[in-house]
Amino acid sequence: MALKILLTAIAIIDDLGAIVIIALFYTDTIEIIPLYLAGAALVGLFAVNRLRVESVTPYILLGFILWFVVLKSGVHATLAGVATAFFIPLACPKHPNHSPLKQLEHDLHPWIAFLVLPLFAFANAGVSFEGITWDDIVNPVTLGIAKGLFFGKQLGVFAMIVLAVLCRLSPKPQGTTWLQLYAVSLLCGVGFTMSLFVGELAFDTREYAESVRMGVIMGSVAAAILGYVILRYAPQPKVQKKKK
Repeated sequence: MALKILLTAIAIIDDLGAIVIIALFYTDTIEIIPLYLAGAALVGLFAVNRLRVESVTPYILLGFILWFVVLKSGVHATLAGVATAFFIPLACPKHPNHSPLKQLEHDLHPWIAFLVLPLFAFANAGVSFEGITWDDIVNPVTLGIAKGLFFGKQLGVFAMIVLAVLCRLSPKPQGTTWLQLYAVSLLCGVGFTMSLFVGELAFDTREYAESVRMGVIMGSVAAAILGYVILRYAPQPKVQKKKK
């Protein structure tokens, strides 16, 4: 369970980091006036949150305004969704059993799982292997993306886990081994939505479209297979029995 929680947390933070990178490095021009309006929308979200409004309707309306003005500013509009989510209350003092954020997540889940993600997959992830040659597979762009996912993610994630534990910033996940944590770092190399998104923004020409998709698939498959094998056959941690 500790490994599942760790992997889920890393996946969420990784996507948020990718969104920030998109906003900072893949914005061509910035319009100042829409950014002022975006700031006003953020102030409105903050005020609604501080007033402890439990209905999600004001948050959705202000979030839509925020998305629109951020889109017009030239900054990538995905940041608006992340910012809006931060202001939706997780708990309500007056109704402890009600969570607006969890309720909204529950309501959106079927739409995201069965409509948005499949549409994204069909629109962006289709790769035709017809006419693919060995030269296409060993293309520097293809191999660079594949190696970035496979080697870059595992080294970066595992190094940060080791550093956090050694510096006592975080305890080692209970009931896990270092080999299992390395396997989780490998699984972080399985990229799909944001990997394709950033790749298409970085190589925004049709010439490299297939290389981006092939590289993401190759790196993801390699990371998934090795991560699975290690988790499947890694020795289980010894459970210490409590003395009576």
